[in-house]
Amino acid sequence: MNSGRCFFVISYEPLWQTMERLGATTYTLQVKGQISSSTIRRLKTGQSVSTNTIDALCKLLNCGLTDVMAFLPDEQTP
Repeated sequence: MNSGRCFFVISYEPLWQTMERLGATTYTLQVKGQISSSTIRRLKTGQSVSTNTIDALCKLLNCGLTDVMAFLPDEQTP
């Protein structure tokens, strides 16, 4: 039952598009960015990650927040 409330989710789809455009892989994130495999799994499944991780991704890929994540409204009640 939807009570008219709007829920929000973060999508990391921009990250995967940015990585593809730059020729980066998850190996790049792990080795050059020191991003753990568990954090990469969290990104792949759309789970939350720390702002430190977002900062590291932006620095590694030399990009901005919108190149890593998107804020999407979700009209469905969980």
